Amino acid sequence: MAVEFKLPDLGEGIHEAEIISVKFKEGDVVKEDDVLFEVETDKAMVEIPSPYSGTVEKMFVKEGQTVNVGIVMVSFSGAGDSSSSNGAVEKEEEAAVAAPVKEPVMAAATSNNSTATMARSGAVVHDRERPVPAAPAVRKLARELGIDLHCVAGTGRGGRVLKEDVTAYAAGTLESSMTATPVNTGHVSAQYQKEEQLSLQERFGGDGSTGGGALSFASSGTSAAAPLPDFNKYGETERIPLKSIRRKIAESMMQSWTHIPHVTTFDEADITELNKLIKVHEENFSKKHAGARLTITSLTVKAVVNALKKYPQFNASLDEASGEIVFKKFYNIGIAVATERGLIVPVIHNADKKSLVEIARELQDIATKTRAGKIELDKLQGGTFTITNIGAIGGTSMSPMINYPECAILGMARAKDRPVVRDGEIAIGTIMPLALSFDHRLGDGAEAAYFVQHVINLLSDPFNFLLEE
Repeated sequence: MAVEFKLPDLGEGIHEAEIISVKFKEGDVVKEDDVLFEVETDKAMVEIPSPYSGTVEKMFVKEGQTVNVGIVMVSFSGAGDSSSSNGAVEKEEEAAVAAPVKEPVMAAATSNNSTATMARSGAVVHDRERPVPAAPAVRKLARELGIDLHCVAGTGRGGRVLKEDVTAYAAGTLESSMTATPVNTGHVSAQYQKEEQLSLQERFGGDGSTGGGALSFASSGTSAAAPLPDFNKYGETERIPLKSIRRKIAESMMQSWTHIPHVTTFDEADITELNKLIKVHEENFSKKHAGARLTITSLTVKAVVNALKKYPQFNASLDEASGEIVFKKFYNIGIAVATERGLIVPVIHNADKKSLVEIARELQDIATKTRAGKIELDKLQGGTFTITNIGAIGGTSMSPMINYPECAILGMARAKDRPVVRDGEIAIGTIMPLALSFDHRLGDGAEAAYFVQHVINLLSDPFNFLLEE
């Protein structure tokens, strides 16, 4: 009997994906975990593995096609013959979780204790005759941890098991906290990275097989876009569909600009002493801590987290529907990374709980993976505050756009040596421009100035980091 495989839920807010490559053809034999497709979402390149073994009976999609979550991509015959005993169940689960569901974060947070209790008791909370609703990444995590999903209480809509439920269950089983293994859900093909420079068609419009369509700005309350004049009267033009990552960037920027009243405050940090400290220790730091570099950005992450604890209104979001301010008690710092396909913001989760070495190492890791298109999807979610650094490119200042639904973003420009006055005398100092854009509904100009000054005080004197720890 043929079994259908549908495009699974690829992450919160992701409703479609473009097929970049199809790895098998009809008649080919597929093994469990073989990569079936490479797809591009509005956040990253993703490899989609097969959850079971079988023979490709019919391929329903082709390269260059854009498909919605839940669409049948391929059907198999003989599926499950050489897979695990749970193969048939997993196939049914794939269909059950095909439609994206927005997980209620509060529900997941408040039910962790009960989930841990269930784990210790080993109770079965799902009917074994029915598939457990869970995303492929969640099932993979459960397999890696040796957990039976039928025993995990789901906190998602309709009892859907979330990754948080699995980790909470594991913690309850061991009666201790346990960190889940990161799920490698996003990878890019080698062929995709071979070209040194992408064409306009590739950068903005994929292969052009389907049009980009009108941008989705309806939620912003703006009127329909005015028609453009006929530019062909003045010379040759080229039209390319706005798709994939560039399309998402366009929609996000419009959403941010129309929803958030932006205000930007500018200041400068004298990082002379900090810069000297970095130059003295950066080589030994890298040798001692493989994969980590001592940089201004890594130190700024530490300074920003410290400032956010003192000024929590910049680590918040405004819930317009309820008229409430959501203050976040966690500190997930987004780092804007420029790539050939557009600006992407991977996130350092729980930065307040990480050492400088851990932050420096993670900065290197997420920047490298993001530029290569291999960043994991869970590393692109959950940010509470963003830092963008154009210092390596140039520029004396900027007015950064807030990464909605966050309420603030710190911009760093190029640090330069220039004359400064210290104790009444002229000296040469290394000065770095800073710019904080913030949501004026949640913060005032004075509070923003204090926030930036707090960051500056930490960066201007390395000893201040020790005092604030």
